[in-house]
Amino acid sequence: MRQSHFFCKTLKTNPKEGDAISHKLLLRGNFISQLASGVYSFLPLGLRAHRNIEKIIREEIEKIGGQEVLLPSLQPKEIWLKTKRWDEMDPPLFRVKDRHSKEFALGPTHEEVITGLVKLAIQSYKDLPVALYQIQTKFRNEMRFYGGLMRAREFIMKDLYSFHADKDDLEKFFNKAIGAYEAIFNRCGLKAIKSEASGGIFTKENTYEFQILSEMGEDRILFCENCCWASNLEVAEVKDGGKCPKCEKGKLEKRNSIELGHIFRLGSKYSETIGLYFKDKEGNEKPVIMGCYGIGIGRLLATVVEINNDEKGIVWPKELAPFPIHLIQIGEGQDVKKVAETVYSSLMEFGFESLYDDRQDKTAGEKFAEADLIGMPCRIVVSERTIEKDCVEIKPRDEVKAELVRIDYLQQFFNSKLKVQNSKLQP
Repeated sequence: MRQSHFFCKTLKTNPKEGDAISHKLLLRGNFISQLASGVYSFLPLGLRAHRNIEKIIREEIEKIGGQEVLLPSLQPKEIWLKTKRWDEMDPPLFRVKDRHSKEFALGPTHEEVITGLVKLAIQSYKDLPVALYQIQTKFRNEMRFYGGLMRAREFIMKDLYSFHADKDDLEKFFNKAIGAYEAIFNRCGLKAIKSEASGGIFTKENTYEFQILSEMGEDRILFCENCCWASNLEVAEVKDGGKCPKCEKGKLEKRNSIELGHIFRLGSKYSETIGLYFKDKEGNEKPVIMGCYGIGIGRLLATVVEINNDEKGIVWPKELAPFPIHLIQIGEGQDVKKVAETVYSSLMEFGFESLYDDRQDKTAGEKFAEADLIGMPCRIVVSERTIEKDCVEIKPRDEVKAELVRIDYLQQFFNSKLKVQNSKLQP
């Protein structure tokens, strides 16, 4: 992508409205734009990073048997009355009326919808288990907003629902989901902590949250550094400074954290209410046992930026970066331009997408500062100095030193030393 044609206008200084470093950097780097409090547009850079997270999620969830669907955001009042959540949701539902005065909710979650959908297909134990997931817009009527994408009114979420004949089968899938979540967060460059938590409005059973330690986080957990056991303060039966109940060696500390994901054993709460039953081997009718597994993708993206930055800007992990390579042309001479164009074409032939800064109205200093701000994993510079040696200058974003690499060695260099992956977006 040629930067001269790319829709991206960065800011030279941090905006005043940002209340977290990730919020400031995403606004300043033109990854997102604020339309209203808690409502954001994703711009080309931000959407590419978002799509890369979606790709990782799809790959890991489908490894454990998840099948993708897409459910309506506009949900009729009647299904919410069945579960008695029309008036009990916290935060309250966004409600709208159509021209016939029929009431709908803008979906903050999809238990009612997915349970009704699966009810149409499940009759026998032979139809189970089933795991369906979606990547869908959610609407939360929050009282307050913070951290930009950390807590918003409108956001995109991956929610997975599993359906089982009994609790043992649910437990098997639940453990697979834990593994999938750990793989997702690892691939995003984050080491998430599995924390015991409350089921909130979804279930009375204890659940698990996946947390990242951060002073920016609004969650509070008790954490043992010795064995990484953790519990949300809402359900903790031990105290700050006490002995860890798991390893019995570590000392518990109260820490701030960001919740990246939440998984629930729903049991038969929604299936009994909606009427989702199946017949077992003996012909007895039983309620389907359910599980629910969520990840807020915008919050995950913001957390990655919150953790991966320096004084110059964002430092994207390789799998999430909007582009793996930022190619920068320094100088306006014909020789420099010719070599830069050749390198750009070669990168595309090799299968490496790049953002090519071919702009003529920016100084070298401005180009370098912007490259550091938006944080692609690898910077390639073509200048008069480099072409004199038939080389380009290559500098990984997370390293201080640059090195000269021969132009005819570029493909081998990326395949071997930097291990940059082909990042072409999937449809």
